[in-house]
Amino acid sequence: MKYEKIFTPYKIGNCEIPNRLVVPAMVANMCPDEGKASEQYIRYHEEKAKGGWGLIITEDYRVNEHAGGYPHIAALYDESQIESHKRFTDIIHQYDTKIFAQIYHAGRQATHFVNGGVQPVSCSPVADAWNKEIPHELTIDEIHQIVKDFGNTAKNVKKAGFDGVEIHAAHGYLIHEFLSANCNHRIDEYGGSYENRMRFLKEVYESVRENVGPDFPIVVRFSAEENSEGGRGWYESRHMLKDIESWGVDAIHLSNGMYGVRARLGIVASFFQKHGWNEDFAAEAKSFLKIPVITVGRINEPCMAEDIIESGKADFIAMGRPSLADPHWPNKAKAGDANAIRHCIGCLQGCTPSTYQGVPLYCMVNPELGHEYEYDYSKVENPKTIYICGAGIAGMEAARAAAMKGHHVELFEAKNTVGGQFISASYPPYKGEFATYTAWLYREIQKYDNIHLHLNTEMTIDMVKEGKPDKVILSSGAKPIIPNVPGIDHPKVVLGEDVLLGKSDCGMRVVVAGGGMVGTETAAFLGMQCKDKVTVIEMRDNVGLDMEAGIRDDLKDVLQREYVDVLCNCALAGVNDEGAIVKQGDKEFVIPCDNVVLCIGTRSYTPLKEELEKIVDTVVVGDAVKARQAIQASREGFDAGFNA
Repeated sequence: MKYEKIFTPYKIGNCEIPNRLVVPAMVANMCPDEGKASEQYIRYHEEKAKGGWGLIITEDYRVNEHAGGYPHIAALYDESQIESHKRFTDIIHQYDTKIFAQIYHAGRQATHFVNGGVQPVSCSPVADAWNKEIPHELTIDEIHQIVKDFGNTAKNVKKAGFDGVEIHAAHGYLIHEFLSANCNHRIDEYGGSYENRMRFLKEVYESVRENVGPDFPIVVRFSAEENSEGGRGWYESRHMLKDIESWGVDAIHLSNGMYGVRARLGIVASFFQKHGWNEDFAAEAKSFLKIPVITVGRINEPCMAEDIIESGKADFIAMGRPSLADPHWPNKAKAGDANAIRHCIGCLQGCTPSTYQGVPLYCMVNPELGHEYEYDYSKVENPKTIYICGAGIAGMEAARAAAMKGHHVELFEAKNTVGGQFISASYPPYKGEFATYTAWLYREIQKYDNIHLHLNTEMTIDMVKEGKPDKVILSSGAKPIIPNVPGIDHPKVVLGEDVLLGKSDCGMRVVVAGGGMVGTETAAFLGMQCKDKVTVIEMRDNVGLDMEAGIRDDLKDVLQREYVDVLCNCALAGVNDEGAIVKQGDKEFVIPCDNVVLCIGTRSYTPLKEELEKIVDTVVVGDAVKARQAIQASREGFDAGFNA
């Protein structure tokens, strides 16, 4: 299929963008040296330029030393930082890609831990729900200085060779705080009325414009709604956008929400949120704005992006995490090979934790992310023979990486299909697109003549002795934990994975033992089958503790909608003809049920490890090391294959 609309040029101000595909600002945490552009930072963005994105908007460039909300983000508040970023833009301009710098002040969403012990600042002393530090209330003089800081940083952005600048007025950062009646409680000229709350942003824009001149593109990133209790709604945002346009802004980048609040719609949307969830806001903005509108929010597929542009809902499509999952998304779409795109699956296992961990961006489906500067993809001079035991995520990534380097790979899988435990991971509610990663890996390993896949074949020591490989990568995964309790071999007892895969049927009354990710997702899966009664029992005081917080909250909502009961501080004590014997404190009781589903966890499975290590160079990866999230499996597998 050809996608014509998304590959037509379009202007922001006087800057022509070669296509409608935008990489929005994302915190990369790759600039540890006082905000200077590191080699890692440059190569990370260069890979996207190679991939065909029309416009890259860089991460939040802090406007002064203490304006950052993250420890290793870029900066251009000082002229000493310009040289490294000029080199950065020169490299990007080798490709048909434009690059804008986003500038911001984190406001109350900074902490003293990342700002050299300095107290965060805001319009009012209202603590951010995320960081929980009470900020210093800015004085009038301090506000004026920050306005100047924005202008000075924008001037340096232009000197560094960027094609435009984006003012970050969204997501609960400082400018957003001034706009919000929820956290702006000032009674001077910067608070109270609509006009006064808009004053700070207006002065910031005027300062930026004064420093970059009339022809340099200025974009404003803006949250359509706050999605917080009592927060700003769309009705007020409409008027704000009209005023922003009247000042002379060249484009609106329309996002949504703010950090640090409990909301059904999060800024970084998980697989629980619908694709293109911001497009209707963009469409309405387009109905009254004359300047270009950029939309964002779980837009993964080329056909979806094409439809948004063709229908006139937006002028540009911003895809942050899809650009992490596959930096070459545009080139693949342009070639009509959408099937080759490695999709973001909304798992939040890497992109979200990296920000609060203060480490460079990483991604579950793209283990190469953030390592572009250190990988040498040239073929090895002396190819090795690599045996890989297990064709789950870790094993397939290992095979792909080893084959990429030119090694000969024999990939053994005891089952009749690849994917391991990741197959069942796509069955719970809202997780269907998880299968796209498994499918992509399967297609990738089929591309290589130097990968031989052996299904229904369990690798043995004798096979290794006979084949004499140079290295074995052991990715044999993990096995379910079976508790040693009375009646555990009762016919009522089934495994969670077997339930998800349709290998075991369940009656109408079900007890799920284990309230981690697998247990709660299996319970939700059963609940959606309209069972009479599904009960989750969990030993800890909460369920889903091995999940990202936002995803856990969404899953709890599903459990509630599907009438799944949750009992915490409970353990499976046995199984009898009546049902599950449950121990809670010093009490023991029976929950009548037709089936008990075991989702207590898994344990690494490495029966060959000791013998292998005696006869061949052996590397253990993924769940075979320790049962963890898939993100560790993909990364360890890739590294083992690449460095074989």
